[in-house]
Amino acid sequence: MGGDHGPDVVVAACARALRADPALKILLVGQPEALERPLRRAGLHQDLRCTLLPATEVVGMDEEPAKALRGKKDSSMRVALTATARFVLKMIPGIDRPAIMAAVPAERGQTQVLDLGANAECSPEQLLHFGQMGCAACRVLTGKARPTVGLLNIGSESIKGNTVVKQAADLFAASSLNFQGFVEGNDIYAGTVDVVVCDGFSGNVVLKASEGLARMLMADLKGAFQRGIYPRLAALLAAPVLMGLKRHLDPGRYNGASLVGLRGVVVKSHGSADAAAFANAIRIAALESADNLPQRIAEDLQQG
Repeated sequence: MGGDHGPDVVVAACARALRADPALKILLVGQPEALERPLRRAGLHQDLRCTLLPATEVVGMDEEPAKALRGKKDSSMRVALTATARFVLKMIPGIDRPAIMAAVPAERGQTQVLDLGANAECSPEQLLHFGQMGCAACRVLTGKARPTVGLLNIGSESIKGNTVVKQAADLFAASSLNFQGFVEGNDIYAGTVDVVVCDGFSGNVVLKASEGLARMLMADLKGAFQRGIYPRLAALLAAPVLMGLKRHLDPGRYNGASLVGLRGVVVKSHGSADAAAFANAIRIAALESADNLPQRIAEDLQQG
């Protein structure tokens, strides 16, 4: 029932995801009267793979989450949690903090980055856990058997950085991870490694800066090609290239941030996501569920 565009986008995204994955089943939680028309429009009102679980209440954007979950027993958020678990998901044994992980575009495909905001400050041990979880998720999402991983730092040299990242680097080097050392911010977009690990403060700044830069570049390009008849003609000739660039930088292609470290799969969608972007978040959740990502992370922790 949430998001900037409400049930219309969510239901349309479910229809896209179901068409793309014949094995997928979706439990849609919300107010039946608000969902009936979008379900009919998307052709899902009689689809047995899309089940509606009624909830009469909605948590508003201005409400405190804890108070809303306690006070609104029949909210879509509370009903969804109750339907998926008898109690709130807890941490995988050995993990004391979850991390938010998402992909950003790179010269060679994409780079998985974590943490993107769940933990502003981290210990060296927690950064190692992020690396283990990120590599396990990368294997599930990309199929790479042994993903490369780097620690975000202000330089690639071993003498640079604060005490936390230096100590974390020692832990990474002693682990079974395919550790490539320190990486810098530009390495994220170069695709130097498959997984970049950092604290949530740095990661969130990277994410928001990336989104802002992508919007600025596309706006500047659009403005440049509208300055007269010759730029417009050039735009027509360059249309295929521009469309390819737009697809590569489109945040919707990378929508779906995984909250890794829990004993279940949780994927967060951007509030402003359209149907295609929301469907991508569903796709990520389906992949992580099908491959049992929490179990893979637990196994990797045992191996060190």
